[in-house]
Amino acid sequence: MARRRDLEGHRERLSAATWSVLAEHGLAGLTLRAVAERAGCSTGLVLHTFPDKQALLVHARTLLHERTAARADAAQESGSEPLDALRAVLMQVASGSDDKREEARVWVGFLAAALADPELARLHRAHNRAFLRRIRQLVAACRPDWSPERVARSATTLVALVEGLNALAAVDLDTYSAAAQREAIEAALRQIRAERPLSPHGDTGSTAGSGVSG
Repeated sequence: MARRRDLEGHRERLSAATWSVLAEHGLAGLTLRAVAERAGCSTGLVLHTFPDKQALLVHARTLLHERTAARADAAQESGSEPLDALRAVLMQVASGSDDKREEARVWVGFLAAALADPELARLHRAHNRAFLRRIRQLVAACRPDWSPERVARSATTLVALVEGLNALAAVDLDTYSAAAQREAIEAALRQIRAERPLSPHGDTGSTAGSGVSG
């Protein structure tokens, strides 16, 4: 049992070191030696957990997904109404802080690497589709009167919007500022909020959360 705890602690330390190297040096700087130096251990110890750089890249890509999925879970739970939850999930993708822009640069690096790496491409598709399913469910909750096809189209548009803004902001924050990203997301949400079906009380449903999130 103690050995298992030691192994888990070692892996957590290497995970933290992996993300630290990624954030500072990008995908090109992610090497077994760099992770070992950041973790304060030998390269051999890193190789005991990750047999080669490919395994390290797969771990780093999975780590990125886990970080963003946990943040999306928290954002979704913060919304009292479906539209609030949708807004919160979309807004947490926007790269309005240094940490988020750092994460966006890492994401763009993995996307570029996936073009030539089938395993990274598989992971990218799986993680992106998981996010798309989340958005599709939220759109369906906002607009139960829409057909599944319309919900799917809207969700795909929203995911493409926020991922595109995130990637573009990573290299051109002057044009794709945090404020510009928020306004683009709000404009897309207005299309979902417009002409909402009547509630049982005869109004058009809750308007809570219609302002821009922080």
